[in-house]
Amino acid sequence: MTTPRDTPASRRTRANGDGTVYQRKDGRWEAAGYVLAPGGTRKRVRVYGITRKEALAKLTEKIATSNRGVPVPTAQGSLAAYLTYWLDNVAIHYLRENTHTRYTACANQYLIPGLGKKKLAKLAAKDVRTWLNELRAVCQCCARGIDAARKPDAQADRRPRCCAIGKCCRKHLSPLTLAYIHSVLKSALEHAVREEEIPRNVARNVRTGTPRPRRFEPLTADEARVFLSAAQGHRLHALFELALRTGLRKGELLGLRWEDLDLTGGTASVRRTLQRTRTGGLTTLPTKTTSSERRIALPTPCLRSLRTHRDQQAQEREKAGGGWKEGGQVFTRPDGHPIEPATLTRHFKALLRRAELRQIRFHDLRHSTATLLLEQGVELIVIKELLGHAHIGVTATVYAHVRLRLQRDAIDLLGRVLRTPTEPTRPDDGDEPPLCAAPVR
Repeated sequence: MTTPRDTPASRRTRANGDGTVYQRKDGRWEAAGYVLAPGGTRKRVRVYGITRKEALAKLTEKIATSNRGVPVPTAQGSLAAYLTYWLDNVAIHYLRENTHTRYTACANQYLIPGLGKKKLAKLAAKDVRTWLNELRAVCQCCARGIDAARKPDAQADRRPRCCAIGKCCRKHLSPLTLAYIHSVLKSALEHAVREEEIPRNVARNVRTGTPRPRRFEPLTADEARVFLSAAQGHRLHALFELALRTGLRKGELLGLRWEDLDLTGGTASVRRTLQRTRTGGLTTLPTKTTSSERRIALPTPCLRSLRTHRDQQAQEREKAGGGWKEGGQVFTRPDGHPIEPATLTRHFKALLRRAELRQIRFHDLRHSTATLLLEQGVELIVIKELLGHAHIGVTATVYAHVRLRLQRDAIDLLGRVLRTPTEPTRPDDGDEPPLCAAPVR
């Protein structure tokens, strides 16, 4: 008489509802069981593995998800159903709330209306390419009825100008937006491949081209000096000086706490960021990436302005009395509450107008820091660590135009060294400064 111990592993009896596991003729292991499917029905799924343990683990994970009431998507279902499942049950657990909100808006606005009716198993690279080409050529104002839904407002001059009067304004999607839509689709299909719903990610076989990086207008050295002079006396002078001299992001500046600053040692630890989310309101979150969590050196002018700001905040706390909201932030409203990112932008725009400088984004202060450092000959790896970029390739790509200008100066400098004594020299007309090694400050 045989015992369960003597029975081969592939032929042991499993409990009812646990599915079956057996070895195929090709050597792989296959596990099959019933799980909850969209629509409240149950379907039989099959998973595969190199070993019995691997196949059983995959099946157990699907059955556990089904027992929690989460329907397991099927490749025979539509892409719209899978995108909804992926956003509600997968992406929500590893994406930031604002990123998840943007992914959801992208899926509901573009992916589901355009490709949602396609079967997940039958979606081909040709379908994705054709749809992206059509999306690139369609006026979004006409397609979504933006102009027709606009409420007339005589004071704001919001009169119909496009599809509502039969005249197209040709409001097309930018290459960056198209690349973003494509990346969301790739992320969703990549998870479907990991769950063995489809054999390959067809969106990866579609090339959309590399969009041009977003243009930015950093401050020149003269404009930066004017900006710092105009910020003198402003209530948030320390914040603006810290932004221009260190390149911290807006959320990182607003998320700084006094415990993060070492004014004696002259350092700051960047550990968190302050953002407004749809559900949580003004929320403190971890930094953008692991590399963004860093420790930076503070220049002497920033240390002086931060000490002055600390004394000013103490006076505001005493004046507010019981109405003071203690949160530990370095930069707050006069009553101690955190500063809204949109409010900081308004202060920044007003400061630019008062200084009679051109209007730029607040994030362009960060670009100004990196550009000025590059022009002073600071190594790219140092700038990468200061800005908190995840990879040095990001720093090199964003500031490629600055590096090209420095390369041109270096080549011209080498040409002067290699010039023969008999070769005529170009007269100096005084328009360009003499070429020399830039000092590192």
